[in-house]
This record gives sequence, C-alpha cells and structure tokens, in this order.
Amino acid sequence: MKVEERFLKYVTYHTTSDEESATVPSTSNQKILGEVLVNEMKELGISDVRMDENGYIYGAIPASEGRENDPVIGFIAHMDTAPSMIGENIKPKIIKDYQGGDIVLNKEKNIIMKADEFLHLNQYIGQDIIVTDGTTLLGADDKAGIAEILTFAEYILEHKEFSHGKIAIGFTPDEEIGRGADHFNVQAFGAEYAYTVDGGQIGEIEYENFNAAGAKVKIHGVNIHPGEAKNKMKNSILIGMEFHQMLPFNENPAYTEGYEGFQHLSHFEGDEENSILDYIIRDHDMGKFEQKKTRFIKIAEYLNDKYGEGTIELIIKDSYYNMRKQIEPHMHIVEKAREAMLKAGVEPIVVPIRGGTDGSRLSYMGLPCPNLSTGGHNFHGRYEYIPVQSMEKMVLVLKEIILAK
Repeated sequence: MKVEERFLKYVTYHTTSDEESATVPSTSNQKILGEVLVNEMKELGISDVRMDENGYIYGAIPASEGRENDPVIGFIAHMDTAPSMIGENIKPKIIKDYQGGDIVLNKEKNIIMKADEFLHLNQYIGQDIIVTDGTTLLGADDKAGIAEILTFAEYILEHKEFSHGKIAIGFTPDEEIGRGADHFNVQAFGAEYAYTVDGGQIGEIEYENFNAAGAKVKIHGVNIHPGEAKNKMKNSILIGMEFHQMLPFNENPAYTEGYEGFQHLSHFEGDEENSILDYIIRDHDMGKFEQKKTRFIKIAEYLNDKYGEGTIELIIKDSYYNMRKQIEPHMHIVEKAREAMLKAGVEPIVVPIRGGTDGSRLSYMGLPCPNLSTGGHNFHGRYEYIPVQSMEKMVLVLKEIILAK
C-alpha cells in the first residue's frame, strides 16, 4: 500500500486526546484506531504485535540472519491528534501538481491558505499536497509518522534480500497532552535506541526540545450587584487580565523563535466570581525555564497580597525536559539519521524542537530517542498540510537507517 493511501485511511479515525480526562488513553477512540493498526501489522507479517490495556501498541521485525547481534533500533509515532482543533470528520484532498499561489481550502466558507503567509509552500511546486477542507486539522501530526513507519516496515518485510538488525515498532496514545510516555514499556519495547517520527518539514532531525510545564491559574473573586459594587466587588475576569498583563509581552510565542522560550495563554474562561487561565511554559534553557515558573509564583503572591489570600490559586506541573542532555552521549544515532537522509536525497536540517515529543520523556527513561521529520507543516490547525513526496522520502530515510551497518 502506498504511504499516502495509509495516511488517508488513518485520518478518517477520530483520535483527539483530552487533557481533562483521567482515563488511559484519555479518549476511547484512540483504541479503535489501535485495533486497526494491530490488525494491519499482523497482516504485514510484523511479529509479537499487541496492544496493551493502556492503548500502547508494540511489534517487531526480527533481524536478518547474521545481524542478530546488531543494536535493536526502534521507531515510534503517536495515534492521537491535538485538542486545539477539531479532529473529527476530516475531509482531506490532494492538490495534484501544485503550481504555486494560494490554495482555496473551502470556497463556501472562504478559507484560503495564502502563499504569502506560508512561504514554505514554494518548496513544493510541482508536488502533490494533501490539505484539509479548512474546517478541521489534518492529522499529519502524527498519522503521517504511523503511515511512514508501516510503509517502511512493509517494504522491509517484502524484500528479504535486505540485511538488517531487529526493528522495534511502537505507537502511543495521548502524546499531544504530554502523556504519551506515561505507560510506555521501555523494557518490553527492547530497543537500544529509537527515533520518533513526529517532526515537521522534510529533513528535520531534532535532539533538543523545550523544557515544559503547564500552569493553571484559578481566580476566586467576589460578585455583587454592580450598582452596589464599590469597594466590594472583586471581578475575577479583571484580575485574570491583570495577571496576564504582568507577564513579559515579548515572551508571547507570537514574538519568539529558535531557542527563545515563552509562556502561552491557551485557555481563559470565567465570570465575576471565578475564572481559570491555562498556560503552557516553555524554554530550552533549564535556568530560564525555572525563572519563568518563579515569575508565575511571584505574580500570584503579589495579587494575593493585593486582593486577599486565596484570590489566586496557582498549580504548576512539569511536563517534560530537554532531551539534549540524554542524547549527547549517543550522538552517533543523530549522525546515523543524518547520513540516512543524505543517502535518500534529503537535506538534513538539525534544529531544536519548539515543542515536545514522546522522545524527550523516553530519553529520560533510558531510551535515547531523537525526533525525525514527517514532512508536514502547520500542525494543530486548519492550514495543516503534507506533501506526498515528503512522506515517500521519509519511507526511504527509515529504510536507509535500518540498512546501515
């Protein structure tokens, strides 16, 4: 099966994760796709295929004769899609032989992906681009990674003449809400090192990521009729706005790039009595990361002193850490990926992840795990797209990684 056919099949499954859910996985729909993948893996001839009670999928391709002592290499992708955009009833379409210019995603709703806003479109003139209808995300993050891994696996299994070591394959739930590695069984997976196939633009190799935390700011106000409110009302909405305005304006993600960290207000709801602000806090540098969290604490203390103890309830929880410290003793695996890309005709782009990946947590769990591109762009939103040719190239990259001695 072609890689784009697999991808278009997988995106029909609704697998949005839910950060408010306490179940594992956070949404039962992820297991529905999981069952599909388990059956497909078995049909391909992948060995030891199973999905555990938490929705994690494992399988393996045995080593070729004479390469049983090679290091076991793993490939990992995640099944869920981000809750930041609708992931149900996805209607993908392929723009064949893209000739540049704007792409009309939805004529009726006047949703247009403009070439002057997304300049990377110019890299794909003459290629076939998979887009949405503008009402949902696409799901290339990370169903493209799953499609690429299984298409690569099918190729290896069909071509017995290629010599390789043992290959471990794993698919996780709930990566988008920071729980993808929570129940991953590193020992059972059995790899010496692995790669998550969960990146963006074709050629990306990433072994640095943000240190990450989530901050929930709960504000408890006092409501009273506005006609009698003088010196009595404490409007939690206004206090929430005050909290946010005390954060550095230039550390908004809209003004940062590269190694620059940020704090991002992802959700704000409330009324006069109670409001909630949800933030994510990110920085590659651990010292600056801790400073950002400390700033939240100091703002909360200041506003509690101003408006009364208990007005601000602050909950900060670390999500994951920069995997660079864990990868640097194993830089040969980054070099292996770089060489594989060059052999596959792909220009390597070594960049820090301005986000997270299961690999960051797994690296701290004893499984060094840099991240590789899927080929997609504009993840988590209506303008998400992926060129078919980029997915095809990634299948070749995975093959070159595994065939190298």
